[in-house]
Amino acid sequence: MRYAGNMFSIEHEFDATVVTLVDEGTAPLGEDVVINMFEDCITIEQYDPRTDTVQKITLSNTQVQDLTAALDLPEGVYMLKRKSD
Repeated sequence: MRYAGNMFSIEHEFDATVVTLVDEGTAPLGEDVVINMFEDCITIEQYDPRTDTVQKITLSNTQVQDLTAALDLPEGVYMLKRKSD
């Protein structure tokens, strides 16, 4: 399998693991995407040059688990059953 040459970095900080995805493809290039993984949530940030602001989305751990499951499923509507604590 051959991989494209996109670059990313992983940094471990005091309260989070930070993954930065760098778009090195052909123009037009997208802004870097920064994913901050905290104990109780994950944030996804990207600079928006049109508004000169950083856009941020916060996902709970449950939403991240649902997204992870969704990446491997065909089109449809699903409900995940979770183990009780």
